[in-house]
Amino acid sequence: METKPMTLPMVPLRGMVVFPKVVTQLDIGRTASVQAVKAAMDGDQYLAVATQKDENIETPTLSELGQVGTIVKINQMLRLPGGVVRILVEGVTRIQLDAITSTDPYYVAEVTPLNAVQDEPMEEEAYRRILQSKFAQWVEVVKPTNDEGIDQVMNSEDASELADQIAFVLPINTKVRQSILDELSVSRRLNMVVGILNTELQINDIENSINNQVRQQMEKAQKEYFLREKIRIIHDELGDKMDPDQEANELREQLEALGLPEEIHTRIDKEITRYSRMPQMMPESNILRNYIDWLLQLPWTTLSDDRLELKEASDVLDGDHYGLEKIKKRILEFLAVRKLSGKQSGSILCLVGPPGVGKTSLASSIAKAMNRKFIRASLGGVRDEAEIRGHRRTYVGALPGRMIQGLKNAGTRNPVFLLDEIDKLASDYKGDPSSALLEVLDPEQNSTFSDHYIEIPFDFSDVFWITTANVASHIPGPLLDRMEIIELSSYTEEEKLEIAKRYLVPKQIEKNGLGDHDVVLSDEVLQRVISEYTKEAGVRTLEKTIAKICRKLAYAVVTEGETVPTVTIDNIEDYLGTPRFVEEEREETAQVGFVYGLAWTSVGGVVLPCEATTMKGTGKLNLTGSLGKVMQESGQAAMSYIRHNQEALELPENFHKELDIHVHLPEGATPKDGPSAGITMTLAMVSALTGKQVRSDIAMTGEITLRGRVLPIGGLKEKLLAALRYGVKEVLIPEGNKKDIQELPDIVKEGLLITPVKTMEEVLEKALV
Repeated sequence: METKPMTLPMVPLRGMVVFPKVVTQLDIGRTASVQAVKAAMDGDQYLAVATQKDENIETPTLSELGQVGTIVKINQMLRLPGGVVRILVEGVTRIQLDAITSTDPYYVAEVTPLNAVQDEPMEEEAYRRILQSKFAQWVEVVKPTNDEGIDQVMNSEDASELADQIAFVLPINTKVRQSILDELSVSRRLNMVVGILNTELQINDIENSINNQVRQQMEKAQKEYFLREKIRIIHDELGDKMDPDQEANELREQLEALGLPEEIHTRIDKEITRYSRMPQMMPESNILRNYIDWLLQLPWTTLSDDRLELKEASDVLDGDHYGLEKIKKRILEFLAVRKLSGKQSGSILCLVGPPGVGKTSLASSIAKAMNRKFIRASLGGVRDEAEIRGHRRTYVGALPGRMIQGLKNAGTRNPVFLLDEIDKLASDYKGDPSSALLEVLDPEQNSTFSDHYIEIPFDFSDVFWITTANVASHIPGPLLDRMEIIELSSYTEEEKLEIAKRYLVPKQIEKNGLGDHDVVLSDEVLQRVISEYTKEAGVRTLEKTIAKICRKLAYAVVTEGETVPTVTIDNIEDYLGTPRFVEEEREETAQVGFVYGLAWTSVGGVVLPCEATTMKGTGKLNLTGSLGKVMQESGQAAMSYIRHNQEALELPENFHKELDIHVHLPEGATPKDGPSAGITMTLAMVSALTGKQVRSDIAMTGEITLRGRVLPIGGLKEKLLAALRYGVKEVLIPEGNKKDIQELPDIVKEGLLITPVKTMEEVLEKALV
């Protein structure tokens, strides 16, 4: 075709490029385009086509069309429903779109035919061969369903036509096709198509690789599904309740919900994976499942919120316990530090005191005041280390230790944990539990406590530890060193009366079904119950005695009528029988060889009379009254002191050869021991030897040395309370216990004359008449 300008009907194409020497069909729908086709058919059947840059434009301008288009010859025309015309065209040549002279009733364009620019023939031939080879590879790999034009491509000898035909067949976008149409240089066009073909081959390789992977995964998934279905059916036949994989998935869901640290999460997930792969018939399967359950139920990160309002916490403590100001203040101090610092921290308290003074119930009230969960573990008689650290999982029936079990039951990592009766731990060949407790109660170590069963370090540093003991000296030294000791001494009779009125009586009235009845126990009745029917440091027996009265009142209400009988001083014996404890009357006159000593027992303080007498003999010293070794040694030390101070005491020169001395402490069936009766026995022996009388209104306690020094003792409060109950006026105490006077109850300081002494000479001066 000549390259001179010409005017032709034109059709704008959407999303399609027509190349020269390529046969294809076009569906024409726009009215103007249909009119252009009719005009071409009425003429020589030649039509100009150009591709729109934007498919959405209905009436494109010259600038909105590709500058290079194609002249096509219409070989066939077919009218379709809806006014659409389908034409079969064959590309003739490239054209330059010069101008659009008309758009109504159809596009008319001025165009100039363009010829291909031939370069090096040998280079073009090389490109042609490469292109046919690459295209053959592409056809082999892709296997296109529409093979239109493929045979023509494979048989083409013209390099320019080959490039256009392959560009038409390849699945490339419109812009790339237009750029190939725009290129007049055959060599550059061939280079472009070779590059596109290489890219398509690489994309096909990647697609094939992806398809292979997907297919393999699908095959694997189908295989796994098939096997799981078989396993499920087998489990159904065997009567198993759950598929292991389903069970493992449920366990993993529980694990994810916990939000554990990565190290712990990884360890537990590993155990779950191991469990899911283990045959259910293996004995170890149940052991592993129990282990996983324990791991998932522990409060690894759960913390309860502390009650940081000190007034509320103080009200809770006061509402549950009377007195005990020292321990209450310590708890409020802990909460104050917690409020100021904003940090969770543990603490280790040891409540030491006689039975029944409220150590265990106080620990429960502390938890209530702090708004924390409360756990109690009794250590009395525990002799196996595994009770603390747990058993190895290799043992049948293995379980974690009591510490881990307690935290699991509490559900939080910062409860109040009570270790009751820590002074009664035992040890044998199975290990020493007190040594295992060293790690639990050491703030520097318990953040990584390792239980033999769990085998993953657990953080105990936020636990508020409270231990209880009756005697601090029975607690191993290293364990005692890790705890803050708070002593709970015996209650005074006045404190017992207040406790009975505020707590014990209302509790027992409610417990025995008398809440709707008017039950009155007067102060006089309660005072007599305390003094004549109980003898204890705490209030445990007192509560039982009050319960006994309430039971008898309940019986009377049921059997005799609705009116509750009145309990008075006169009829108290009808409910409780004869008094169990009647204090011996104190001697009203001074006696020779008779002294009131003071002792501390597990039920509080007692007045301990000491008798001494002399008789002719050979200087023997007899000590009776079920005395322990330490008390016997105190008697011997007293005798040595007397012999050394013979002249000062105005004793005969040979008294130790001519007289036997017998010292007796009554209630011989009751074992007695300790050094605190030293000055008591010394004074009784001096009185018996010299014939001087001892005041009847004085009592004493203190250890004696060979030089006559008076050493400090323990249990001062309990001893002074006993002296006050007994009616003693003055009590001699060691000078070393003077510092303890300020902590004594006011009733003791007001009711007794407390005289500190340093030496035995001062004792003799104060006590002898």
